Amino acid sequence: MRLDVVLRVASKLFMPFILMFALYVQFHGDYGPGGGFQAGVIAAAAIILHAIIVGLREAWRVVPPALVEAMVPLGVLIYAGVGVFGFFTGANYLDYSHLAHDQVHGQEWGVFLVEFGVLVTVAGTMVTIFYAFAARGRVVNPPDGSGDSS
Repeated sequence: MRLDVVLRVASKLFMPFILMFALYVQFHGDYGPGGGFQAGVIAAAAIILHAIIVGLREAWRVVPPALVEAMVPLGVLIYAGVGVFGFFTGANYLDYSHLAHDQVHGQEWGVFLVEFGVLVTVAGTMVTIFYAFAARGRVVNPPDGSGDSS
């Protein structure tokens, strides 16, 4: 798509708005529809759109496969870490009441952190799946050298 100037310019213009909408969905998840899963899919869609328009190598340069693959366990670690924190404060697993100075703020922080872990995991998983399918059957090496050259 090197010659499709309109698509390249339009995607570059829309990219910040797509990512901002993902953050809106993440932060608005406490008060209405949305949350970590939806925000993760929207953020991954922005990266996938970028890869489709400018090419896989450029997408790998912007969002390296090693980073994307590290996002999956990192999100699970954030989610589980919030739950385990309850054990250290004498509460149950995923009891958020001890995360702040009072129970209401603790619940808000707990839900936010758990949903952020979901966002990180979902975005990483979606982009990893896309990278795997997009590079299938091609001789493409990511810039960090973590790809298969067969």
